[in-house]
Amino acid sequence: MKLAALTYCIALLFSCQNKAQTTIETTNNSSVPMATQSIYQFKVEDLSGNTFDFASLKGKKILIVNTASKCGYTPQYEQLEAIYNKYKNKNLVIIGFPANNFLWQEPGTNAEIATFCKSKYGVTFPMMAKISVKGKDMHPIYQFLTQKKLNGVLDSKVEWNFQKYLINEKGQLEQVYLSGVKPNDEKIINWIEK
Repeated sequence: MKLAALTYCIALLFSCQNKAQTTIETTNNSSVPMATQSIYQFKVEDLSGNTFDFASLKGKKILIVNTASKCGYTPQYEQLEAIYNKYKNKNLVIIGFPANNFLWQEPGTNAEIATFCKSKYGVTFPMMAKISVKGKDMHPIYQFLTQKKLNGVLDSKVEWNFQKYLINEKGQLEQVYLSGVKPNDEKIINWIEK
């Protein structure tokens, strides 16, 4: 019985690292018609229950990431925080959306998630309330991020925790990077700095 429980725990820990190792990448160009919608239309709830209005981010680059506290990719919080601290005064905002869609790797309440992020990784970038990023109960902001008919750029599917959506200064989707691409990957840093 103990061996079975240990095996399950190890499988759960490493399952996240075996998912979504590739990259979805797209670059906006003039031949791709842009959607009339933008990220600025959304208001969401943060971990404290306050309203967060994406319209307040006009003119900034935004990196949106779905997070989980019990995933093999959870240490990416550290890199996300480092990037946020380096670039937050240079027009970048990172927004985290906790989600429990993949092997129940984010079981906590909003308060528990806030405590975990602060105590374990010192997270200071905005963290939103836990949502669903796939399925029938997918949050509208993730419908926008994953559906070309709404974002005007790309259909995508959230493959796993810590998938990254890059939004330009006009509130439009530019690129999507899967979980295996680290937040400090050269491609992401180049996008931030361009």
